[in-house]
Amino acid sequence: MLPLIFPITALLSGAALLLLGTGLLNTLLAIRGPLEGYQDSSMGMIMSGYFVGFFVGTFLALRLIQRIGHIRAFAFCAALVSCSALLHVLFINPLAWGLSRVLTGMALVILYTIIESWLNAQTPPEQRGRVFAIYMVVNLGALALAQQFLLFGEASGFALFAVAAMLISMSLLPVTWTRVRQPEVQDVKRFSTRRLFRIAPVALYGALLSGLAMGAFWGMGAVYAARLGLDDHGVATFVTCAILGGAVFQFPLGRYSDKHDRRRVVAVVAGLAALAAAMMVPLSQAGWWLMAAIALYGGLAFAVYPLAVAHLVDHLEGDDILAGGSALLLLHGIGAAVGPALVGWLMTVTGPHALPAYFVAVQAVLMMMAVQNLQEKTTESPESPAQFVPMVRTTPTVLEMLPEEAEEDSPATAQGD
Repeated sequence: MLPLIFPITALLSGAALLLLGTGLLNTLLAIRGPLEGYQDSSMGMIMSGYFVGFFVGTFLALRLIQRIGHIRAFAFCAALVSCSALLHVLFINPLAWGLSRVLTGMALVILYTIIESWLNAQTPPEQRGRVFAIYMVVNLGALALAQQFLLFGEASGFALFAVAAMLISMSLLPVTWTRVRQPEVQDVKRFSTRRLFRIAPVALYGALLSGLAMGAFWGMGAVYAARLGLDDHGVATFVTCAILGGAVFQFPLGRYSDKHDRRRVVAVVAGLAALAAAMMVPLSQAGWWLMAAIALYGGLAFAVYPLAVAHLVDHLEGDDILAGGSALLLLHGIGAAVGPALVGWLMTVTGPHALPAYFVAVQAVLMMMAVQNLQEKTTESPESPAQFVPMVRTTPTVLEMLPEEAEEDSPATAQGD
């Protein structure tokens, strides 16, 4: 494993710095917006812009990388994201912020594609599982650590925006310094939604509804915490608790799902997530109970999307895994683009408690859909039983690193056949 770590250190370092900067920026905007007098409905539209850009960028990534190469594309997009971070304090109005979020989303999905395709190309099939796990730790760890930068400045000032831009710019250093060979990026086959519904409807429900829930969390979670009266430190702790809960719960829930009908596990997880969110609904003030509730909710809600991926992989042949997973990512992206805008409007009309109430509704709908599917199909035999892999939604490229595929492609497995 050690000989492998050194070539990918530059890529992982670049990813960590990039996520530190963008993770800080996301929460910073959620705090700064209300200070500038933006209504929750405006904040919801602004935050939805990121996911709209992310969705659009998915279709532009391969074209740009194939045109100018990985390193130049990384430099191009990192510069855009860094400039976008500073534009938020140079042009303080909702329209400018919304356009900046769209630009950030488009550039970030290309940056993720570059890093993930490069990691995949540099990793031998038999070691992809370990590298994938390291990459997920870097993702969640950087996002959690990014929140703590809020302790060193005021959201109302310029300094933290400058720090976010600096961190994003610094992600260029290890990536442009590396001498690791640039890989080729392959086009992803299309996988129709109709076929996805026919094969694994619960995977479709899970991806779409998880997008609606997680998009609302990433877009409006910090706004909700601020509306309850939390200071910058409290908002940072709130977001960090959700991320750490997601990191801790995914593995045990996933391992449990490997031994049981995943549709049943999705139903149970969604139901428990609804209960955890319901614990937050009556709260008018923040306290330890809120932190415990969001940690529990994050632990459950973060697991829904990887459960959906594992359920789909159960029913696909190896050649279809990347295309099928990409279809789930697109559905998740659609939901994530709608979630913040919808919740922002609800919070404007009814107050901050609309966010946890929205979580309850979305997770309850998912639970009911999974239960209905269980009743319609009481027995199910997966064509290719898979192992659960803790993961976050990034790009279709990361699906190539799934350990299931690695095991299928490894020399040892080939010899066994």
